[in-house]
Amino acid sequence: MNNPGGNSQTPRDSLRGRGPMGGHGPMGGGPMAMMKGEKPRDFKGTFAKLIRYLGEYRLPILIVMLFAVASTIFSIVGPKILGKATTKLFEGVLAQISGTGSVDFEYIGNIILLTLGLYLVSTLFSYIQGWVMSGLSMDITYRFRRDISEKINRMPLRYFDGTNHGEILSRVTNDVDTVSQTLNQSLTQMITSVTMVLGVLVMMFSISWQMTLVAVAVIPLSLLIITLIVRTSQVYFKQQQDYLGHVNGHVEEMYGGHTVMKAFNGEERSVRQFDVFNDTLYDSAWKSQFLTGLMMPIMNFVGNLGYVGICILGGYLAIRNMITLGDIQAFIQYMRSFTQPITQIANISNVLQQTAAAAERVFEFLAEPEETPDTARPIRAEQLSGRVEFQDVRFGYTPEKIIIHDFSATVEPGQRIAIVGPTGAGKTTMVKLLMRFYDVSSGAIRIDGHDIRDFSRRDLRRLFGMVLQDTWLYNGTLMENIRYGRTGATDAEVIAAARAAHADHFIRTQPEGYQTLLNEETTNISQGQMQLMTIARAILSDPQILILDEATSSVDTHTEILIQKAMGVLMQGRTSFIIAHRLSTIRDADRILVMNNGDIVEQGRHEELLARGGFYAGLYNSQFETAVN
Repeated sequence: MNNPGGNSQTPRDSLRGRGPMGGHGPMGGGPMAMMKGEKPRDFKGTFAKLIRYLGEYRLPILIVMLFAVASTIFSIVGPKILGKATTKLFEGVLAQISGTGSVDFEYIGNIILLTLGLYLVSTLFSYIQGWVMSGLSMDITYRFRRDISEKINRMPLRYFDGTNHGEILSRVTNDVDTVSQTLNQSLTQMITSVTMVLGVLVMMFSISWQMTLVAVAVIPLSLLIITLIVRTSQVYFKQQQDYLGHVNGHVEEMYGGHTVMKAFNGEERSVRQFDVFNDTLYDSAWKSQFLTGLMMPIMNFVGNLGYVGICILGGYLAIRNMITLGDIQAFIQYMRSFTQPITQIANISNVLQQTAAAAERVFEFLAEPEETPDTARPIRAEQLSGRVEFQDVRFGYTPEKIIIHDFSATVEPGQRIAIVGPTGAGKTTMVKLLMRFYDVSSGAIRIDGHDIRDFSRRDLRRLFGMVLQDTWLYNGTLMENIRYGRTGATDAEVIAAARAAHADHFIRTQPEGYQTLLNEETTNISQGQMQLMTIARAILSDPQILILDEATSSVDTHTEILIQKAMGVLMQGRTSFIIAHRLSTIRDADRILVMNNGDIVEQGRHEELLARGGFYAGLYNSQFETAVN
């Protein structure tokens, strides 16, 4: 089967600049702008979904939390123990000066060794929780991408008809990476920061409740600042994620159609369109990062206010012998440890803005409507003769715009049916319905009397071999690209299929023969050679029903004659549908269905239709006259 697709590369970094990229906006039109006035996201709903998604990782997350808490607690105890060493040293120095004693270095040494041991254990626990969390975040990233990949395979074709490929790629790459990095770094940092704040608060109370009240007094001011910055930056983080997807989609689109863009001198338009996306991305990213950058200096200023109050009150209490020097030293350390995690929590809250935006985009995609599920008891697609019946088929890509109005036709096994008509008549749409890329709005399509909806899509599509006008080959060897038609085929079968499609000769002239590697853009073989490859792929699949959609449109006259002969052999005994614009190629068809505006207006053999002098004769004569002129 000849499927559309290809490899594309999307940028990971967004910089303000100029580049030769440009094109259409996402969804096939203008940009889906996320402007300043948009309402905030549903943070609670998004994080509730994320928590449910992480449900199967409860045990490793619990282990991470326990080790993170233990690591933090061990590091919290250290300053107070060191404070005892400081007090002992100060008392010993005073005693030595007054001649009443000396410094107890043994006691101080034991304190230092104990503190060192606590810090080593804290470091070990921190390493363990980091190691577990790294593996966990990578597993979650893998699962996200796997779920998106599986979701793509369950999505109806109409979704991709209306969505820019770069938008989807951005969700698989940028958005998933954002969530992964948050889980790997910010989640454990949030746990340790909260533990640090609570633990330090307890230790400060154990030293002096008066000094603790002064330290805690700065928290309301900190929370007010955090709230104001988060509310302001929230919209810009959402806009940043959206326009990162727009830029990726735009670049992917322009690289994919680079030749066409250059041929129509579209560089200037491309640059202008790229600048619209990139400037908006730059603006939203700059504002979000600027607001995030304000957090640290403002929080440091607030923290310094607390230091001033602690120093004044600590000196007063020390003078009145209500607190020791070591306790003051420990309290100042705790004060630093108290304000730092609050600042970290503030910074993490900004990171969570971006994470929520990314997670929301991923969950929105995973929640998109899927194609209708296969029937619970599908018919086995075996030993079918290939009789195809279209019964009062009606279809529209949207309910408001019906393309196929009332299509009815019966195709007997082994017949060659040509479908012709002007552009937009519905020819290719009928093939999409036959392959069940779309389901009919009403009526039915039957194979050997069975509604195609009674087959599983996988079994149904195994019946068909398709060669499209738009070829698709992927970054692999020529052998692998032909074998795509039947993955279990032997090398000999692949070569036989290539010979039948008259592709063997040009393949053997390649530097590595059948092992020649196609580059990403498949520019190392010609368009006609690509078509021969897809025909060989269809021959290898050995289908019961053939669909040829302008299969020879990209080859020269000599090659076309060879392909027509090969197709003649291939179509023997197989039901075949031939969509053709060049009517000279379908003269030998058993029946020609002439379509116009979604309906069959004539049908019969070539000679019969010409003799009638109707719509088909007009199409044929207009082509003939054009060819003569």
